Amino acid sequence: MDQIKKEGLEQKINSKYRNTTGIVILKDGIVSYEKYFKGCTADSRVHVYSVTKSVISILIGIALDKGYIKNMEEKVLDFFHEYKLKKGEATIQNITLRDMLTMTAPYKYRFFAPYVKYFTSSDWVKLSLDLLGGRRKTGTFRYAPLIGPDILSGILVKATGKSVLNFAEENLFEPLGIKVENNLSFQNKEEQMAFNKSTDISGWVVDPTGIHAAGWGLTLTPMDMAKIGQLYLNDGMWEERQIVSKGWVEESTMEHSRWKKWNLPYGYLWWVNEDGFAAMGDGGNIIYVNTRKKLVVSMAALFVPKAGDRIELIKKDIEPAFE
Repeated sequence: MDQIKKEGLEQKINSKYRNTTGIVILKDGIVSYEKYFKGCTADSRVHVYSVTKSVISILIGIALDKGYIKNMEEKVLDFFHEYKLKKGEATIQNITLRDMLTMTAPYKYRFFAPYVKYFTSSDWVKLSLDLLGGRRKTGTFRYAPLIGPDILSGILVKATGKSVLNFAEENLFEPLGIKVENNLSFQNKEEQMAFNKSTDISGWVVDPTGIHAAGWGLTLTPMDMAKIGQLYLNDGMWEERQIVSKGWVEESTMEHSRWKKWNLPYGYLWWVNEDGFAAMGDGGNIIYVNTRKKLVVSMAALFVPKAGDRIELIKKDIEPAFE
């Protein structure tokens, strides 16, 4: 990027995207631009919200590659033999791993997820299983922000015999030079709100049983996110080591379902677009990969309601600089 375009980008961030804490742009695997805001530095970490889901997708792919999970058609309940079905419950018995990853699993709650019940629960995986299924049909896209994805964390623990963070450290984070240092938990709402505003906590949120959240709760730096994007742009290869198979990268970032309300294609916990794919979290946290231009854009941000559209910013002010 030339200096004039950099200055224009920074002016826009400082005016319309003021909750941004950092941005990294990689072109052909090389850092083309790196800038931090709001007093943050390269070491600052923020809660990346639903970007966590795409990290879980990578870990599921690695578990499949290594044979911990047999295939995408495995039934969810096959991993939870101790779970007791309620009388008359049938739908949940046929829900597969693929249904969970494509957000096409049904849930019993209609419009508003029971978040208070979730955050005060002693077991997020069991609560999610209790809310899975119901009368709706499997196969229709229904985005589950928090309640539901934790089932995937439970599956990873059951399949690998390790915590999600330990499995991630061994197979993803350490090879990429990413540090996620602590298991995080909250005693009250105030602690959780402070976490969402923090820029110096390294960790991953766990429930009272020690299971890591799958839909949220991970803190990363912009460079951490850029590395994850570059890993996928490299077809799962990092420094001559195959971290996750090329097949999984391709399959997980192609359209398998669609949020018809917004006409948004979805892969396996990755959003798909005409130029590539993206991991997106509340507040404007994003890993954006343009496969045609060999471009990775990562942005970290603190949560604000109705945050500015980062895809629009990338399309209008970043991608044109790399024609």
